[in-house]
Amino acid sequence: MKKYLALIVLIGLVIWGFYDVGTKSNSAGVPSNTDQGQLKIGLEKGDLAPDFELKSIDGKAMKLSSLRGKKVIVNIWATWCPPCRLEMPEMEKFYTTNKNEGVEILAVNLTKAEKSRADVPAFKKAYGITFPIVMDENGDVARLYEVSSIPASFFIDTQGVIREKIVGPMTYDSMKEMLGTIK
Repeated sequence: MKKYLALIVLIGLVIWGFYDVGTKSNSAGVPSNTDQGQLKIGLEKGDLAPDFELKSIDGKAMKLSSLRGKKVIVNIWATWCPPCRLEMPEMEKFYTTNKNEGVEILAVNLTKAEKSRADVPAFKKAYGITFPIVMDENGDVARLYEVSSIPASFFIDTQGVIREKIVGPMTYDSMKEMLGTIK
């Protein structure tokens, strides 16, 4: 009798496990994005990316959540950072190739860490950057995203969910590969 009871409990746990996974994810095992009210806001894969609003170089307010519907790379960087300088031409190439395919790069400059705020527009011009750059004047976004090393990039899907975090410079091919797996 104890064997049958244990078997019934085991079967019940397996069924509950399948039910629980089925209610939280789609067939690919990815959290369902149809009801964002149930998603946790956080920094882990599968979390809804924390929203923020910063001003661009030219003073226009930009909000991360306004980019929903696009695949977004949030890149946190500074002009004096050698790995950041290394990846910028790769990011620009990736952006110009993919911007018409629903891809956006939002470069968050650690303005507080710059020698001068004027270094950022000069850097943008020197590198021919066409994607948006916003100014993290007080380091609020860096703190919000718990960035301790730059560059740091967050790959966010069309529903605003974090799918990957990369610390260090990216290449065109690594961005292409990463965004190819995101819906």
